[in-house]
Amino acid sequence: MDTRITGATKAMAGEKDAAELSPEGIMQLGLGFWASKTLLSAVELGLFTELAAGPLDCETLRSRLGLHERGARDFFDALLALRMLERDGGAYRNTAATDRYLDCNKSTYVGGMLAGAGQRLYANWGSLTEALRTGKPQNGTEDGEDLFEMLFSDPEKVAMFAKAMTGGSLQAAEALARRFPWANYDTFIDIGTAEGRLPVEVGRLHSHLTGGGFDLPPMRPVFEAYVERHALGGRLSFYSGDFLAGPLPSAEVLVMGHILHDWNLEVKRKLLAKAHSALPKGGALIVYDQIIDDERRENAAGLLMSLNMLVNTNGGFDYTRAEGIGWVREAGFAEVRCEHLAGPHSIIVGIK
Repeated sequence: MDTRITGATKAMAGEKDAAELSPEGIMQLGLGFWASKTLLSAVELGLFTELAAGPLDCETLRSRLGLHERGARDFFDALLALRMLERDGGAYRNTAATDRYLDCNKSTYVGGMLAGAGQRLYANWGSLTEALRTGKPQNGTEDGEDLFEMLFSDPEKVAMFAKAMTGGSLQAAEALARRFPWANYDTFIDIGTAEGRLPVEVGRLHSHLTGGGFDLPPMRPVFEAYVERHALGGRLSFYSGDFLAGPLPSAEVLVMGHILHDWNLEVKRKLLAKAHSALPKGGALIVYDQIIDDERRENAAGLLMSLNMLVNTNGGFDYTRAEGIGWVREAGFAEVRCEHLAGPHSIIVGIK
């Protein structure tokens, strides 16, 4: 697959000059799952973690990963052509990016999201057409069954989901920790925290802050283990609860990252109202998602994420900047602003 910037890749990035795609670009976009599944399988096999210790020749790498000899060389060389691997002579090694982000032993690992995609989302997206016809999720849940009830019923699924959320929030968490004026506040709580990537990143950079993460009870051991690995147990705590059934914990800053898009409009509004009630006067609510541009033309990642909500939830959907700002204002916040954060992510900040 040619990795040069084509009309198809520009369209995925939301660039305006990609209005007319070449036949090659159309084919690359339509068959994009070939490259996607190649990467997902590499993550599932632990290929990049295996190579983190040093380069390996084809036969050694094939043997360590337990692969049949028929497809192994094509598999490795496809990853080379996709710029996921490098090769010197006959030895394969990670690129700088795959070594940093796809070695599961590094704190910068984002492969949890890709592992979850390979194990769960890839199959669900295979039924996108059915979801478009019926409006129903294609994740194996029964009619009316909640996705999170299914995920949180099994400790292994809890751990997998938590790692996926860490991978998906790494870029946004790093940017938010650096750009928000945390010096003006003393306490914060991340709502729907999963492993706690956002609290750890914020706590690591701002030693005056205390707080932690709020999530369902099964997430406690996962959160506490992750926080302890980063030596922040003295300042970051787990707050147990169900934000659909009860109030939110109180702090000067509440964060909702990748939370609102999981729910229908009624629940979105209820969660924002609960945040307003939990904050003190002058407190801040931070919402971040892959917020769609108001013209619904440019942020392809946000629009595709909204389709992901269709496939995986009962009522979730992503939203535009204007919609999000409007809901936050309706919840009672006096000062509301929206700004780009990182990649496809933007934040909406409301001050009580």
